[in-house]
Amino acid sequence: MRTRSGSSYSHLAAGPSSTVSRKKRKLTSADCNYFDVLHDDVVLSILVKVSSTAECPADFLSALATCKRFNGLGLDPLVLSNASKETFAVTAKKWSPSANCFLQRSSRAGNIEASYTLGMIQFYCFQNWGQGASLMARAAVKAHAPALYSLAIIQFNGSGGTKNKKDLIGGVTLCARAAVLGHIDAVRELGHCLKDGYGITKNTVAGQRFLIEANIRELTANNHKKFDGVNLTRLPLLVDVGYEMPVQVSHPANRFLTGWFANRVPDPAYNICSYEGCGRPETRTHEFRRCSVCGVRTYCSRGCQARDWTMGHFKSCTPFMRFAGRR
Repeated sequence: MRTRSGSSYSHLAAGPSSTVSRKKRKLTSADCNYFDVLHDDVVLSILVKVSSTAECPADFLSALATCKRFNGLGLDPLVLSNASKETFAVTAKKWSPSANCFLQRSSRAGNIEASYTLGMIQFYCFQNWGQGASLMARAAVKAHAPALYSLAIIQFNGSGGTKNKKDLIGGVTLCARAAVLGHIDAVRELGHCLKDGYGITKNTVAGQRFLIEANIRELTANNHKKFDGVNLTRLPLLVDVGYEMPVQVSHPANRFLTGWFANRVPDPAYNICSYEGCGRPETRTHEFRRCSVCGVRTYCSRGCQARDWTMGHFKSCTPFMRFAGRR
């Protein structure tokens, strides 16, 4: 008969020391942190994916708060340069020196969305016109359509300077570059410039063609099935028929401007663009143009005026309603 010290109990016969060593091996395997074994390049690729697909700042900031390693590698220039525009969608209520520092760091890393957003904030909110325009120009050089269009508006209005500082030719040039990149408001603005001969040789036919193209792009972007199979080039302009378009999501920079000036007592001498998706304020009195129909609402550009009209201004524009009633 075999005893407990026999071969049938070899794991016990080896003595207590083997049991202790086995327990140590189990503890070592359980406590192993495989995340620490990952190479930094792998972690960076993960963070780049997170930052580039973030739909709000919290998506990215939550990743940075996960651990010390994520917090350190998350501020790497490679990660910041690929961050999406919604990563920088800070609200006006949460603006702070740390948010400003984050935008500056991302801009230095080469992120054009950060450069544009910070440029808009500096130009319109803090009246740092030189620094703001420089940041927007940094994005415009890299073919950022909203930055090109914003700089065009600044040139058209002479924003940050006197009325004599307007540069109509420069505005048309910037607007044309943004239009080539597919910016709908730039296409519409360029069409009005051609129709009116504003900063460019007057060409009514070409201007009308650009306005129709802007309508086609806008309808396509909103995926209106009711226009399937219809020759959109033969449709009248949306601003002519009073077609009501759905509200579109504005750029984070415009949303910041809207929130910033909504939380402050407005200066009665300076108007804010009446299109709710814009948020740009005047930098001097009587800088923006008024609605030629009602004379109540003011706009920084004809693009914003046309968009606000199709968003519902045609319902409250009193002279237009009287004219419609007579018919």
